[in-house]
Amino acid sequence: MNTLRNKVQLIGNLGNDPEIINLESGKILAKFSIATNESYKNAQGEKVTDTQWHNIVAWGKTAEIVEKFVGKGKEVAIEGKLTTRSWEDKDGMKRYTTEVVCNELLMLGK
Repeated sequence: MNTLRNKVQLIGNLGNDPEIINLESGKILAKFSIATNESYKNAQGEKVTDTQWHNIVAWGKTAEIVEKFVGKGKEVAIEGKLTTRSWEDKDGMKRYTTEVVCNELLMLGK
């Protein structure tokens, strides 16, 4: 049950081509975002689609696969864990972001 404590599974489409970063340490990082869509009917019976954007980061071999095979508009299934990190912006304000650190990636569609 411990493996279920922080686990995320998403299926969505990439909004842009991934950003690939080669670090000085030799590690490779892929950053991208995917959109998930959920549809429902409102009180008037009209179909409403809610789109959520999720920031994804992938490291190592997973990042290499993203670099070679994944691009804007592609549908992917990802599995990973939620992480939150903070940094200071140029004005000295502390900023936060939540990302999914991807450890499994499945390319879907065509």
